[in-house]
Formats: sequence, C-alpha cells, structure tokens
Amino acid sequence: MNGADVAWVLVSAGLVWLMVPGLALFYGGLAETRTTVNTLAMVMIAIAVGGVVWFTVGYSLAFSGSGPIIGNLDTAFLHNVSMTKSTRGLGISDGLFALFQGMFPMITMAIIAGSVVGRMNFKAFILFLTAWMLLVYVPLAHMIWGGGILAQHGALDFAGGDVVHISSGVSGLVLALMIGKRRVNTDTSGNNLLATVIGGGLLWFGWFGFNAGSALAADGVAIVAFTNTNIAAAFAMLTWVILDFILFKRVRISGAISGGVAGLVVITPAAGFVQPASAMIMGIIVAIGAYFATTVIKYRLGYDDTLDAFGLHGVGGVIGGILTGVFASKPLAGTSVSWQLMGTQLGAILVTIVLVVVLTFIIAKVVNLITPLRVDEAVEEDGLDYDLHGEVNA
Repeated sequence: MNGADVAWVLVSAGLVWLMVPGLALFYGGLAETRTTVNTLAMVMIAIAVGGVVWFTVGYSLAFSGSGPIIGNLDTAFLHNVSMTKSTRGLGISDGLFALFQGMFPMITMAIIAGSVVGRMNFKAFILFLTAWMLLVYVPLAHMIWGGGILAQHGALDFAGGDVVHISSGVSGLVLALMIGKRRVNTDTSGNNLLATVIGGGLLWFGWFGFNAGSALAADGVAIVAFTNTNIAAAFAMLTWVILDFILFKRVRISGAISGGVAGLVVITPAAGFVQPASAMIMGIIVAIGAYFATTVIKYRLGYDDTLDAFGLHGVGGVIGGILTGVFASKPLAGTSVSWQLMGTQLGAILVTIVLVVVLTFIIAKVVNLITPLRVDEAVEEDGLDYDLHGEVNA
C-alpha cells in the first residue's frame, strides 16, 4: 500500500461522513421550529441504515461479481476483504476502498429527507431507506462504479452525479408527490440560520473528501478534483447572490449557501474529468438552473419539495452529468467531447431517472401497506417532534 494514499482516503472517508451531520444542521436550520427534531432524526438515521446495509450485503452487491446490473454476495459482511492488500491495482487496500465507498449511501439517503420533512412517518422512512438502498443505490453503484452496464458503455461519473445526486433528488421528488403537500405552514425561511450556515460550511468542507477522495489516491487527479470543487461552488454561490440582487434587491444567506451547494453538486460527476475553467462555467450554469428550479418552477408546478432536495441535487445532478460530457478533458477523462459521449451521458441519466422513479414508487407503495407513509393530520398540525420523538428543539 501507499502510505500517502491510505492517509488521504482515510481522511476523505471521515470528511464524507461529516457531511451527514452537516446536512442535518443545514436542513434543521431551514425547517420549521416544530419539526426541527424530526428533520435532524431523518437525516442522521441514514448513517445507521447505510452503515448496516453496506457492511452486511451492500458492498458485496455493489462491488463484487461482474453482473451487468448487480453483483453477488461473495464479500458479504466484508468476508475475505483484505485490510492490507488491493485487488484493484490501487495504493489502498480493498478494506479501505469499502470503507470509503460506504460513506456515500449515507449522505445519499440523507438528502432524500429534504423533500419530505414535516409530514412523513419516521418508521416508514426507515423502512423506505432500507429497501431503497438495496434496490436503487446498490444497483446504480454497481452499474456505474462496479463495472456494470453503464460503466461498460463508457458513462462518466467521477464521484456521484448519477449514483448520489440524481438518485436522491428524483427519489425525493417522487416521495413528495406521493405523500402530498404539507397541510400547515409551508414557510422554510429558516428557524436557525446560524445552524444552516454552519451546516453548509461543513458540507462544503466534507465535499473536498467526497470529490477529491474519489481519486482514491493522493495524486494529481485528487488535486484537480479538489480545485474544481472549490471553483464550481464559489462561482455558483456568487451567481446565486447576483440573481438575488437582480430579482429581489436583497441577498438571502440561505440562498447563498444553497447556491454553493448547487455548485458542489454540479461538479461532482466531473470533478476529476474537467479543467478548472470548465468548472467555473459549470458553476455559473447550475446556479441559474437551480435558482429558477427552487424559486420559480416548484411554485408554478405546485409540488412541495420542502428543502429543495430535488431542486438542488436532482436538477444539479442532471446538469452536471450533461456538462461532464460537454467539458470532459481527454488527458483527465481518457476521452473528450463527442456525440457518442454525449449520448452515453444522456443515456446514463435517463436510465438513472427511470430506475429511481419506478422503484421509488413501488417501494413507497409497499411500505405504505406496512405502515402509513404520512403521519396523522393531528400530529402534523401539532408538529412531529414531540409526538414522534418525545423531544423538542428548545
């Protein structure tokens, strides 16, 4: 093993894990006061569900075997996964590879909560996440990162545009549509913007491990991914602020942080595949797209994507996947823009969306037969915190 690679990927795994409590603060600060505890719980439970499923069968199904859609159970419970050697030609062990990859489903599932906080039954959410990780996340990870059918066709997804952001954002939208709008106050202007800013900062910080760690080595690709991550986020945040100035003559700090998150999302599939100037352009484009998705389109269409999981992650992930094909640099990606690459990227995005929509709908329907997806009207009106968790945010 390479000591520098091991150290960097270990740190990166910790940074990706940190993104979950960071997201909890980000979402929790934007949620209504009487649903803050529920919001925190829905985000943080993803650590437990993700950790258990990944260790038992998730890693094996995603990264063992050579099936086109799913792997096998040869390495279930990390059986025969070496902590000191690599079978992948990397400077890190298979055990560290499994550890790092295991952090991604946690933040992916946590993102989904943003679309349905304030009205979804917590028990139903846990059941949904467990099934969703097995039936949606794991096959996508295998198809794109585990040598499956999308990888075989040349789809580019450096750190999770399809696997993480499109999957979570689209799934959140489907759930929101199935459950329906909140019955009471739909204001999400924020109950604790200090928490939102701290959470947004932790997300940005953790994203360096998310993207640059996906190089799986302490090398030039990691440096490119790290650099591109900051550039895209910075330009997206500034573009969002400018749009606020132009349209509303004021700047919302929650909006500025959301702009930064949109930039982080868009660069995720491209982080190690594009040049820094391309990252700049991607940040500007996604800020415009996500801004109108969250401030205009969702209100015109009338869906309740509560904390903009779809508007930031779904929309940003689609834009990022497309622009990865537009700006791919041959020295970095091994390929450059062509009609074939664009078709591959669009095909991968379409496959991801169809898979997520169909399976999210089926899983939610089955869960609803076991326990209601939505809380009782009285509970929703009172606020979910005390009724579901016995705690309130003082």
